[in-house]
Amino acid sequence: MNGKRHTVDKECVADGVARPCEGATEAAWDRAAAKYRAEFDHDVALLRAGGHALLAPELELLGDLTRCEVAIHLQCSHGLDALSLANLGVTTIIGVDVSREMLALATRKAAAVGRAARWIHAEVLALPAELDATADLVYTGKGAIPWVSDLGRWAGGIFRILRPGGRLFVHEGHPLNWVWDPAAPHHELSADGRGYFDAAPRANDDFPARAVEAHTPAGEAVPQAWEYQWTLGQVVTALSEAGLRIERLAEHGAHFWPQFATIPQAEQARLPHSYSVLARRPVST
Repeated sequence: MNGKRHTVDKECVADGVARPCEGATEAAWDRAAAKYRAEFDHDVALLRAGGHALLAPELELLGDLTRCEVAIHLQCSHGLDALSLANLGVTTIIGVDVSREMLALATRKAAAVGRAARWIHAEVLALPAELDATADLVYTGKGAIPWVSDLGRWAGGIFRILRPGGRLFVHEGHPLNWVWDPAAPHHELSADGRGYFDAAPRANDDFPARAVEAHTPAGEAVPQAWEYQWTLGQVVTALSEAGLRIERLAEHGAHFWPQFATIPQAEQARLPHSYSVLARRPVST
């Protein structure tokens, strides 16, 4: 472990069991920002050339964005996807994230490519009231929902910041990914017994855990990020109960993250590994 210690603050332990505590995940993402600082020049070159980081299923469902005035990217990380939306035609970009280090990187990136953007430090479950009814598009995905601890509050916040008639777009890893062994040569259930319906928060051991450990100085405690498993039914139900109208739900065989590097692509394509949701806040209720 190179002298690094995986520790949890004392207040995060109850009855001998480690549980998420306030600030733990934020600290982990602050440390993981070092990975994206190393990719800064690549991202800037892509954006300066008019490129973007959105995937084919995203482009298909989002459609023409040139008439989108305001897009809010929740859990915007280092800003690449938010600035990609600007390259695709969105007029005003707002990014929200819990990590100050990620937002500092997003700010540098926007300046480097000459894009005006606003970056807000906030927890996704506590969106500032100034954003209420301002967004034509709320964009979130590619690894965001596992860091949401309360789907009801998350969906309610999205409804609140959308303008009447505004759209939500989600592109996320499929919950079934949770059950497969990432080191197996084929789709095999994970030996740790995790199931599709597991609800307890879990200490992350994939990403950002590897980046956090790699960028933690020797002898320091490694910040621990905690993630949550939400089924597809839970996500769609939360959005519907918040008042959003589901317009599209699509499942995809492709994954946006190399989680199953040892499973052949042809086999992966036989099962869903990501999904998209397009929903709208009704014009009137």
